[in-house]
Amino acid sequence: MKRKYIWLGSLMALLLVLLPFKQSAQAQFPLLPNFSGNSSIFMSPATEKVISGCIHLDGRCVLEVGANESDLSARITEIEQRLENITGYYLQNPSADVDVRQEAVGQLVDIYVAVDQREIRLLSVTSQDANLKGMTIQRRAEQVILEIKNALQQAKREREQEYLIAQAKKGAIALLFLVALTIALYALERRFHQEKKSLQTTLDSSSEQAISTQLTQNQRQQLAEIKYRLIQIFRFAVWLGGSLYLVGLFPYTRFLQGLIINIFRVPFRLFIVGLGTYFLTRFSFILIDKFNGALANNYLLTPEANLRLQLRISTISSVAKSIIAVSWTVVGVLVGLSVIGINIGPLLAGAGLIGVAISLASQNLIRDAINGFFIILEDQYAVGDVVGIADATGFVEAINLRITQLRDTEGRLITIPNSEIRTVTNYTSNWSQVDLKIPIAYHADVEKAMRIIEEISDSMMRDRAWKKEILEAPVLLGVDEFSHQGIMIRVWIKTKPLQQWPIGREYRRRLKIALDQAGIDLALPHQKIWLSQESSPSDDQ
Repeated sequence: MKRKYIWLGSLMALLLVLLPFKQSAQAQFPLLPNFSGNSSIFMSPATEKVISGCIHLDGRCVLEVGANESDLSARITEIEQRLENITGYYLQNPSADVDVRQEAVGQLVDIYVAVDQREIRLLSVTSQDANLKGMTIQRRAEQVILEIKNALQQAKREREQEYLIAQAKKGAIALLFLVALTIALYALERRFHQEKKSLQTTLDSSSEQAISTQLTQNQRQQLAEIKYRLIQIFRFAVWLGGSLYLVGLFPYTRFLQGLIINIFRVPFRLFIVGLGTYFLTRFSFILIDKFNGALANNYLLTPEANLRLQLRISTISSVAKSIIAVSWTVVGVLVGLSVIGINIGPLLAGAGLIGVAISLASQNLIRDAINGFFIILEDQYAVGDVVGIADATGFVEAINLRITQLRDTEGRLITIPNSEIRTVTNYTSNWSQVDLKIPIAYHADVEKAMRIIEEISDSMMRDRAWKKEILEAPVLLGVDEFSHQGIMIRVWIKTKPLQQWPIGREYRRRLKIALDQAGIDLALPHQKIWLSQESSPSDDQ
């Protein structure tokens, strides 16, 4: 609750700082975005493109004029220079009177400004100027006269001592408020930074915890990162807005507002696009972690299964986050190029052709990546499994989107491209099993042999060293077959992954000792040969 009030108070403080600037800036600078829905670009009756611009005095927008796109800048510069000369004459003589009149010249109306005995033609009101406001040229000329008179009177009033003192008081109060707010924001920023570091430390040390816990901590770390960056941006915005407000208090420094806005217009747009891309990427990461957390919660996991699922989900999460990051970055670059006025249509067409060329040149790599993704997604095998792939069998040492690496029993490292994997035999997925076929001699007592086998199974289950590796009590299936090796008695032992081989070896060792003590022989492969000698008729004679 306390944090909620801190955020609310900071937001209200920023609004209070920027509110005076907002009220005056739209009147001073047509360069600021116009959200009223009225475009500054329109088509004249002759379908010629006309744009509008603003005439400034002391940093304030006095009036709007229109012209062809190629002529507007020169016209604004000329009118502003004349207006500055008129203002200089007017301010040098406090008792001077200002007279603004109009004179029709053909289809135009010239505006003249006289200060005492000095008269200067300020501008000519054209049909383009009138079309900006949707009125006649005569009506627009009358409006321009009123705007010029008000601007000159305001310029004179703003240079009076009482006004400057009042503005200085406002500036001092605003500056103190900015300093206090900055201190509070800096303290909040340090708090968020410590929270982010703490969560990162916890995340780095949580590899042994449940995967759902790790994903939850990862989400919290992402949110902490977003809050930390937001408070940094908020602090920067407070100082930028406060600085613009302070320089706008006085007529001598108000021109800096327009200068700053013009200088940072394009960088600010790119910054907004980059900021949006960054936060969209971060929020996408949080959604991916939430999805993976929901997936992990659907499993009742043993510690071993948790490690396996952790590898699977972390790989899927890494791939998904990489794809999301690249996608948002590409979108951000295209939007950034668009907002600075670059036509991205040809770029998209060129990028499409380049993409087709790259895809044709890297078909095997794409197949490897797709097959590798589905191997991980479907949990066909993971690092630590013993698998058979085609003619290769071994311990999985590494797996990524492109290759799978196996280590066989002779220590050889086998690298297999994922696109070549068709059939996989996994010997250690989730659980394993010892499949024992015990050959007993035909002349031995089978019932006694089976009792000994059951005793060995019970002793293995009572042994602490082996009990934790055996998932279920061994199952004695009984006499499975008669073969040339003898009577086959079959036993199944369900074990943890990779434990079937050591448990099978220990079981055979104990069984051999017990059978020898009981005098029961294990069967050996044997073969009987009958020789017969048939007598021929000549022998009988």
